[in-house]
Amino acid sequence: MQCSKLFILIIGIIGLPLQTSAFAAEENSTPTPSLEEDSLLFQEIASVYSASKYEQKITKAPASISIVTSDEIKKWGYRTFGEILASLKGFYNTNDRNYGFAGARGFGLPADFNSRLLLLIDGHRFNDNIYDSWDTSEGFPVDVDMIERVEIVRGPSSSLYGTSAFLGVINVITKRGRDQRGANIKASYGTNDTYKTSASYGNRFGNGLEAFITGTFYDSQGYNRRYYREFDTPATNNGVSLHNDEEQAKKLMATVSFRDFTFQGLYVRRNKDVPTASFNTVFNHPAENTIDESTFLELKYGHTFTNQLNISSRVSYNNYRNRGDFPFDVSTTNVPDIIVNKDLVRGQWLYGELEAAKVFWNDHRITAGGVYQNNFDQFLTNYDRATYINSDASTYQWALFIQDEYSITSYLTLNAGVRVDYFSTFGNTANPRLALIYNPWESTTVKLLYGTAFRAPNQYELNYNDAGISIIPSINLQPEKLQTEELILEHYFNEYLRAEFNLFHTDISDIISLVTTTHDLLQNQNAGDVESNGLEVQLENLLNNGFQWRISYSWQDTKNTATAERLTNSPEHMVKLNLIAPLWQDKIFVGFETRYMSGRITPPKEANGNARGQVGDHVISNITLFTQNWVKGLELSGGVYNLFDEQYFDPGAGQHRQNAIEQDGLTFRIKASLDF
Repeated sequence: MQCSKLFILIIGIIGLPLQTSAFAAEENSTPTPSLEEDSLLFQEIASVYSASKYEQKITKAPASISIVTSDEIKKWGYRTFGEILASLKGFYNTNDRNYGFAGARGFGLPADFNSRLLLLIDGHRFNDNIYDSWDTSEGFPVDVDMIERVEIVRGPSSSLYGTSAFLGVINVITKRGRDQRGANIKASYGTNDTYKTSASYGNRFGNGLEAFITGTFYDSQGYNRRYYREFDTPATNNGVSLHNDEEQAKKLMATVSFRDFTFQGLYVRRNKDVPTASFNTVFNHPAENTIDESTFLELKYGHTFTNQLNISSRVSYNNYRNRGDFPFDVSTTNVPDIIVNKDLVRGQWLYGELEAAKVFWNDHRITAGGVYQNNFDQFLTNYDRATYINSDASTYQWALFIQDEYSITSYLTLNAGVRVDYFSTFGNTANPRLALIYNPWESTTVKLLYGTAFRAPNQYELNYNDAGISIIPSINLQPEKLQTEELILEHYFNEYLRAEFNLFHTDISDIISLVTTTHDLLQNQNAGDVESNGLEVQLENLLNNGFQWRISYSWQDTKNTATAERLTNSPEHMVKLNLIAPLWQDKIFVGFETRYMSGRITPPKEANGNARGQVGDHVISNITLFTQNWVKGLELSGGVYNLFDEQYFDPGAGQHRQNAIEQDGLTFRIKASLDF
């Protein structure tokens, strides 16, 4: 069955270019444009802001770029941000039945809380000041239905963004008042008694005021029954966890703009029951639960003066809270004695940023700026009948950066930048990025890239300890460092068809991980180096009649430098196919995607004799039927996910007894949206 599905995927990939030629011939029978018409041929090349902090064509950006639009989110039926990322070349998404995690280019250590990818919401830095974390599942701060577009910038970007811009930068651009112009309600229902409702209002008024306000509520019963063979004993309900997978989420967001000022506020709260008995808790106990809550309030200013000097700034207040409840049986007899151990985390910080950009001498576009972050509240505690951790820290960090885009000739551009960061916890670090971008023809771009990046040790890694019972504080913990060299070839065959080819080499040093000391205690240390080599190929096509497809293949060889062993949760091969096809005029569309991922290594587990295990490869296919323009303002869709009911697993992390954690089988969702 697995081979037959992969065979179908490969046949589809081979046949798509032929199908596209037929579509293109039917849609437009005009002759091939002459060289003189080339300037018109490529006028619709997409633009990106996040790569250089100003809008530029993706062919001029110093990175490999992916863009996902709101229309694609609807027609492919994406339910979570993790599903969006999983569709893109080089990215993958995993889930441990508590949180969702993103992997990129073969690097996605289990339960790393996404600290090596920087998440921006409309340019606002979202990673928290405790774990540097964010969630790809329902804890993601923005309802995917309220996203206007997503910009993905691959590779090191610390030269502009600092810490966590390690493997890439993700900028989520939310809807504005002009994108909606009225009220909207949405409702959906799916597998596991899953409900989601949202209401929003947006408008752009005659006096220049623009506003967008939205709220979302999500509730799911989850799986009523989950089996884990590692707990298959009579004392632990024969490995069956019952009614321990529920989830709720609430999201609020408001964006108000007037002239040069924009105010934005965001709130998200997510509550998740955990069925896996992580951290050796009592199996099948209803008390295991995590709650995450994030808030930010931000004021932005941007103005372009008559001399084309652009000034922008932002100031924000940010708040992150996390609570984890973990039931343990501390009985020394046959009578259970259950206590609920609690992790409480609170982070508050102020953030400010100022930058300026201007073109000098007609060929130098210079961007420079500075940032300051005051982490005035970084609180960690763990307790039950006794208190084991009580850490209350305050730290700060600042940075200065400069970037020059130098147009050497009309077909050769040099992009060079550097950023110096200072952290009160470890000192300073400087990270450059260089890009030489060559356009031998208007339809072809060659990019040579070099860059470094860093990930600062977060507050959890620096200070989490339990007074010497099992884990001790870190000593002189230094940032992780990354260096990448990359070659990118981009080519437009015609106004419909685009290809991209990437080769990259990455070295990562001083990876932070928990290490057992000579006293059999755990401690966070800089304890590992990684080398990664990879190749990415993508072919994408977008026709004017609404038909589009994208095919990608990724190969990544990511290994521990000292042992030459492949990293855990690092697939060697990924193949992805996405297509949208109009079935009838502009009213009915079908969205289909299928993804192949090769097997992955899992961390050592006691059940495996402390040896590493493996999860097998899998093919996942999803299909969505989307309708619009039947009734004014009404959109309907229905999706089936994991269409062939593939049984597949993601690696467990260090806190799990499970070597592999089973993922969702066949599920469905129906959805309605109404503008009024």
